[in-house]
Amino acid sequence: MLFNPIADLLQRHGTLILDGALATELEARGCRLADALWSAKVLLEDPQLIYQVHYDYFAAGAQCAITASYQATPLGFAARGLNEAQARELIARSAELALRAREDYLARQPQAAPLLVAGSVGPYGAYLANGAEYRGDYTLPQAEMMAFHRPRIEALAAAGVDLLACETLPSYAELEALEALLAEFPQLPAWFSFTLRDSEHLSDGTPLTAVAALLNRCPQALALGINCIALEKVTPALETLRRLTDKPLLAYPNSGEQYDAASKSWHSAPAGCSLQDKLAEWQAAGAQIIGGCCRTTPQDIAALARCCHSVRR
Repeated sequence: MLFNPIADLLQRHGTLILDGALATELEARGCRLADALWSAKVLLEDPQLIYQVHYDYFAAGAQCAITASYQATPLGFAARGLNEAQARELIARSAELALRAREDYLARQPQAAPLLVAGSVGPYGAYLANGAEYRGDYTLPQAEMMAFHRPRIEALAAAGVDLLACETLPSYAELEALEALLAEFPQLPAWFSFTLRDSEHLSDGTPLTAVAALLNRCPQALALGINCIALEKVTPALETLRRLTDKPLLAYPNSGEQYDAASKSWHSAPAGCSLQDKLAEWQAAGAQIIGGCCRTTPQDIAALARCCHSVRR
């Protein structure tokens, strides 16, 4: 029988707190990530810094770390002259860093258990490194899409992640490929989160009714939701998804700043809005799994955790 680690945490706490941004937090700590590999570049150059970011998120109150494998693929590493075996080793390293951070944090704070590690499975559009994960304007035959994702999932599963984070997905065809690929890993659950054109459509224009219908039939899909979108777009999307599924909903948006894929730079956020400001609104709209994506920080996650703890008391 498939183990559901999300259900266990939700039963204990009501809300599961995810971590925040990895790549932009690495940038804030001095990494230069204007690169096609993005955060996966740091797996090569400074893996200890990735470990430290994971540890700091656990210390801030996150109950789930998402690995630095979002843009870590054999195709991407091949451009650096690495073969598939070396690429798989680096993908496994992404999991091992998060698992070690969890082990070390729990050695100091055992009462924080259980904590999860989710293996990040970013979209093919992320490998393209041209902002396609926000458009979904790419096509690949399903067998080729599955072949693109399979080595990363194999490496993450072998390294011992608790579940997969199939995230920032803009394309229905890619969702179908990943859902089909999961059948090859029957003991490995996943969540699915998307980028959106509007509150009722994926970035490629597919209605969320079709997305929910597909994932509602998939027992390994433990939760679904949105990530890497603007704060103000979260609630309408959650309200749509709540009408379409009984699975737990998740939301981990950006800080509110806008990303320019051409210049690989961020533009300032609207003033006066933060994750914790939106927490109650998102919970009322059905979100049970909440964290942050690009440009959010351990301080943002600590603020979310404090809000959740005050509600529990």
